Amino acid sequence: MGSSLSKSKAANTLRQSLFARHSSTTAAAATTAAPAKPAQTDDSVKRAEKKRGTFTAAIDQGTTSSRFLIFDGSGMPKASHQVEFEQLYPHSGWIEHDPYELLKSVNLCIERAAEQFQEQGYCLEDIKAIGITNQRETTIVWDTETGHPLHNAIVWPDTRTSRLVHELRKREGADKLPELCGLPLSTYPSSVKLLWMLRHVPAVTAAHKAGRLSFGTVDTWLLYNLTGGVGKGRYVTDPSNASRTMFCNIRTLEYDNFLLDWFGVRGVNLPEIVPSSDPDAYGVLAEGALKGTRIAGCLGDQSAALVGQCAFSPGMAKNTYGTGCFLLYNTGYEPVISKNGLLTTVGYAFKGQKPVYALEETDVAPTDTTGSIAVAGSAVKFLRDNLGIIKHSHEIGELASDVQDSGGVVFVTAFSGLFAPYWIDDALGTIFGMTQFTTKSHIARATIEAICFQTRAILDAMERDSGTALHALCVDGGMSNSDVCMQIQADILGLEIDRPQMRETTALGAAIAAGFAMDVWKEFDELKGINRNDRSTFWPKTTEASREKLYANWKRAVERSKGWLNNDRVDDDGE
Repeated sequence: MGSSLSKSKAANTLRQSLFARHSSTTAAAATTAAPAKPAQTDDSVKRAEKKRGTFTAAIDQGTTSSRFLIFDGSGMPKASHQVEFEQLYPHSGWIEHDPYELLKSVNLCIERAAEQFQEQGYCLEDIKAIGITNQRETTIVWDTETGHPLHNAIVWPDTRTSRLVHELRKREGADKLPELCGLPLSTYPSSVKLLWMLRHVPAVTAAHKAGRLSFGTVDTWLLYNLTGGVGKGRYVTDPSNASRTMFCNIRTLEYDNFLLDWFGVRGVNLPEIVPSSDPDAYGVLAEGALKGTRIAGCLGDQSAALVGQCAFSPGMAKNTYGTGCFLLYNTGYEPVISKNGLLTTVGYAFKGQKPVYALEETDVAPTDTTGSIAVAGSAVKFLRDNLGIIKHSHEIGELASDVQDSGGVVFVTAFSGLFAPYWIDDALGTIFGMTQFTTKSHIARATIEAICFQTRAILDAMERDSGTALHALCVDGGMSNSDVCMQIQADILGLEIDRPQMRETTALGAAIAAGFAMDVWKEFDELKGINRNDRSTFWPKTTEASREKLYANWKRAVERSKGWLNNDRVDDDGE
């Protein structure tokens, strides 16, 4: 793939390859369709009756894997299945997914989790609704008439559009964009990914000219196919995903004519924007073990985590330590346009209720050929895969605990720039303060501190924008599993850290959205008991003076990380 995609022959080869995979996937699905249910004996009927209840489920389609989880009424998962899929790196900084592999992984997860659920004596008909949560901004385009993708999905941290973004920032009207859509120009949003494909992929250009180019984020692609595909499938998205495209007006939650014209995407078919929780908008599963089960909720992954943490009141926030470090702060019913480099996004928009907005921090720095290096889980992977300091990601907390502090080492994990609240494009990863005394334990601790310092920078910016300080931070995601990491976070913030025992909050949020649509819950107060058991609280153990000294040192290191990236060294746009 890569720059060769600009040639018609390579584009045709790609489509043929995708079609072949789709055909084999369809055939496989046909041969592995859910078997007929065996006749139940008296004992099995009694066992099933004992386990009757009300359940909701969630498709969680992430950056590296897909999952399907089935939750009981208390928010505890009763069955789940996870499937990883291939990450494609055609060039340095480019990250792609095969759209059919995403769909195949989701279908497989649904089937396997449904089997688990039945094997435990539960009844599939007790699953009242399914929600979808997904990696945001990742962009997929397909032929409206055939339903076939015209290019691999361009994944959210892909940086091939960096030169294009620099070009767009100079265009008249660029300064109006954040006020209209809540987002500054960067390589993240779907808009620049679509524009890149319109410029560089002949098949996409041709489909656009012919009026048969369909655009969607991952939620739209999955919904379209899961509910029947060409001629039958629902072609929709929700506000939390639409607000990440830069095509949606942040206040009206409708496509904005100025934005569509500014990006030059008139004539592209766009999905209908519907509420995040709605009993009718998303349709039903067209096939498989859960055929006929209603899809009733849809949320982008970080918005889903906000809902899953039950952060329904202004001033509540959550931080997810995953592929990136994602912090959302509930600002209530009015969008707050940040003056401190943050993103304004939709938290959730349930049918019949006012939309709830959030300020967001997204700290991710895409790397070269190893995928996305961030200030969270992927920074830890850098220590594991690139430096060999640890063998397994979970070892970082144990290694960091071998020392009392970082020994003066500061690691600015800006592998290809720093995002919110800094937005420094020309920064690169830098390590300061190393001496002969420095050990791998100090570097491990400095890596954790980098995550925590950037979280503090975001919270400081959110406080300035909103005028309200946080009193506690709800956390989830891979790194939150480490007590050492969470204690360091509490010490750097001077803030209480609240961690649930069941940390699948992203999937839980999608299930909650679906449950609300189907009256499993009718009021937010009914969720007070959801996922409240065995939560852990981490209190700061440091003094204010020591916190401020460490933070000042971090800010000094950030300043010195600037200016290392030469934007002309890589021809990102393939021109």
